[in-house]
Amino acid sequence: MARCPICGEALKWEELIEQMLTLENFSELLADKGAFISAFEEFIFMCPHCKEEFYGKHLEIKEAEKVFELLNDFKGGIDYENKRVKLKLTNLLALDMMLEEWDKRVKR
Repeated sequence: MARCPICGEALKWEELIEQMLTLENFSELLADKGAFISAFEEFIFMCPHCKEEFYGKHLEIKEAEKVFELLNDFKGGIDYENKRVKLKLTNLLALDMMLEEWDKRVKR
């Protein structure tokens, strides 16, 4: 799961995405995976633990791609008015990754 590249504390994906909701075109970014990942990599996040800033490119891009898919799968997961993510993205991501690993083991 995502960790702050500076202090190493675990980060919640829903909090990271909420920081990105400040982008005026965020809802448009969800229509294009490439544009979303590009904006994610260049976005400056702030760690809620150490309060230091870092670029998204220092986080796991594969996880960001899965978060993009989850946000598109659950269309009502973002409250744009209040700039809140209603989904527990970190939990959904963990579940998704566990299921993928399970599928790999079953197919062996």
